[in-house]
Amino acid sequence: MNDRIGFIGLGNMGGRMTRRVVDGGVPVLGFDMQAEAVANAGAQLAESASAVVASSDIVFLSLPDSRVVEKVVLGDPAFIASLRAGMVVVDLSTAAPSSTQQIHARLAESGVEYLDAGISGGAAAAEKGSLTLMVGGSPDALARVQPTLAHFASNVFHMGGPGAGHSTKLLNNFLNAISLSATAEVMVAAKKANLDLATVLDVLNASSGVNFATLNRFPKIIQGDYLKGGLTNALMMKDVVLYVDHLRELGVASLSASGPLASFGLAKALGYADEISNTVVDAIGDVSGHVRLHEPE
Repeated sequence: MNDRIGFIGLGNMGGRMTRRVVDGGVPVLGFDMQAEAVANAGAQLAESASAVVASSDIVFLSLPDSRVVEKVVLGDPAFIASLRAGMVVVDLSTAAPSSTQQIHARLAESGVEYLDAGISGGAAAAEKGSLTLMVGGSPDALARVQPTLAHFASNVFHMGGPGAGHSTKLLNNFLNAISLSATAEVMVAAKKANLDLATVLDVLNASSGVNFATLNRFPKIIQGDYLKGGLTNALMMKDVVLYVDHLRELGVASLSASGPLASFGLAKALGYADEISNTVVDAIGDVSGHVRLHEPE
């Protein structure tokens, strides 16, 4: 593969994905507002986002939300001026599909393919190279970037046209938010009922209540390991809000959003905004009699 690779946004997830690409023997030109993040990921430092575009054939974006993506891509005239026909821009952010479709249309005017690639798996999967991607946009463009994606993703699904990847991401993230917040509530209740938490999880995982949180999160949390490094409560809240707004645009009733909105809103209000979203169980515990699933010895 002769395409030059650029990466914009080398934070919690972007830095890990970049490191996988670099460790796979592919040079990466990177830009982040925190220059040390670029060095930590093993990338070559660019002076700006537009400089990454000017010297790359495939550019990956890993940014907080649509507002930031729009500011970087559409708000900087130098970014647009640096685009060249035949380039591919891959947006790995969690973004509003309607915004994604607008950016796709604008970049198409410059002959640039824009892929929206929602991510699932978190920091641990990024480090292992086992992320799941759900991608919207041109199948040919996806085939072109696949060799690079293979460094950090083991499952790549083409979901359809522009916005389809980000739409799927929001639907998946909402179910993640539901399972995490609901399981947190159940586990706090189990603690207050004086049940053995490990046995409760064994029951749930052998019964109809099984979900990702019971299988992968809470067996660690009850041992005091919150799996730090993943999505924060603030970002989870942002994703749920994006989901609700997306359903509004689609004309679909959102009847189950109040639970995770309340849970992650509570976590933010109690000071857990920048902590991993698994700490929502502590926020629920705080207002339920200062309950902790794991008590330090």
